[in-house]
Amino acid sequence: MLRRLLASSRLIVLIAIVGTFVASFSLMVYEAVVIVSAVVDVVVNGSVSPKAAKVLAVGLIEAVDVFLIAIAIYIISLGLYSLFVDDTLPLPRWLEIHNLDDLKAHLVSVVIAVLAVLFLREAVASENSFELLQFGAALSLMIGSLTFFLRRDGGTKT
Repeated sequence: MLRRLLASSRLIVLIAIVGTFVASFSLMVYEAVVIVSAVVDVVVNGSVSPKAAKVLAVGLIEAVDVFLIAIAIYIISLGLYSLFVDDTLPLPRWLEIHNLDDLKAHLVSVVIAVLAVLFLREAVASENSFELLQFGAALSLMIGSLTFFLRRDGGTKT
């Protein structure tokens, strides 16, 4: 009886799976509405200027950032489902998750993409070159560390 209880207790992860799936879906829909609103605002107001273009570009880059975060949350949802509920879920080969190391690798890859988009947003919006350099250096260290983490873990798999 205890064995059956423990075996089925893995299904409690369904709470996290559903929660992360709903969060990912909500973020994607919300950000799609934000993009449509921004584009409609540009068309309705007819503001065509370099400053307006920069504001729109920063807004769209921020939208990409939110979409990447939503994708990371979606990958968590798929990964948890694959690990705890059904490992036969039909996924593209690059998204297959067979253990926690696979899930970590996918998440770190998305985090690196989010950091790159974050730098792009700051580069477009920045007025201060020195602060941008400092920010870029900090992000470079973080991305380098994460890349090292991926390479190190990738080399230890059997």
